[in-house]
Amino acid sequence: MGMPWIDLRSDTVTHPTPAMRRAMAEAEVGDDVYGEDPTVGRLEEMAAERMGKQAALFVPSGTMANLAAILAHCGRGEEVILGDVSHTFLYEAGGSAAVAGVHPRTLPNLRDGTLDLAAIEEAIRPDDPNHPVTRLICLENTHNRCGGSVLSVEYTRRVGELASRHGLRLHLDGARIFNAAVALGVPARELADPVDSVSFCLSKALCAPVGSLLCGDEAFIGRARRARKLLGGGMRQAGILAAAGIVALEEMVDRLAEDHARARRLAEVLRELPGLSLEWDPPPTNMLYLRFGEKAKINARETVDAMRARGIRLSALTDDRMRLVVHYWIDDGALEQVIGAFAALLG
Repeated sequence: MGMPWIDLRSDTVTHPTPAMRRAMAEAEVGDDVYGEDPTVGRLEEMAAERMGKQAALFVPSGTMANLAAILAHCGRGEEVILGDVSHTFLYEAGGSAAVAGVHPRTLPNLRDGTLDLAAIEEAIRPDDPNHPVTRLICLENTHNRCGGSVLSVEYTRRVGELASRHGLRLHLDGARIFNAAVALGVPARELADPVDSVSFCLSKALCAPVGSLLCGDEAFIGRARRARKLLGGGMRQAGILAAAGIVALEEMVDRLAEDHARARRLAEVLRELPGLSLEWDPPPTNMLYLRFGEKAKINARETVDAMRARGIRLSALTDDRMRLVVHYWIDDGALEQVIGAFAALLG
């Protein structure tokens, strides 16, 4: 097989831990479309409890979780307010419009991933037949394109209060909500408490191979289950996958602090190299966004090519920008190899 790669392109590249592989091999399964898979049922109960919601739904991906939420909250021709660099708007193939028929109303994400409260209120449509009906607000925590920034409990509560005043629903794309919770030192359910629905991924920093959970009240999850079927997400003996998700929730959440600490360690070194700067310094969670200035010996894309020859996988956003993501499989030894490679190339 050769030397294993050190992969910092994303935390989606994580593969299952040995404990997950054992749990998957031994999982008790049934037909989940019939509601008969006990392992899926247990995972959904755990997820709902973690988020402080009545119920949860296991789906194949975060993209499907967010689209199922939009379908469950909105009717065709209605409108969702969301950030202009949110994952749902940028990276989910336009599903809200193409599949759900829901119109996106984008607002500028501020540097910390938030949306300005006054701007949200101003964007809510008046009761006028010339306009779509505003139905939903979507937030993202942590915020990918905003450096892995963390939305606070207080901010989310204020958006929830705004939504409630106007009769709107609030959905949280919490793909990395456990990173946010660990960074803030609060239970994830506190971050999810103000929202009507929340999704989170098992297959990013939590290391499970597949799957996301969508959580909300019983009626919402009933509608989302129908949406999942529409989207082709009904799976049969899905307990094999859910078993890894159970291990993820039991064993992988608290250790996320290690990823955050290694991200800060990496930032301490890289910010000192000629021509490099960090867009968010220190990194809020497990992501670093690097900018290559005029004094850098090579640019971001050239760095990707040079690092690949050293067994390190990176990805460039542009010629002068790069994102690095620390995760379970980047241990101290791998981190020092990355630091040494950067120093050799750009020092």
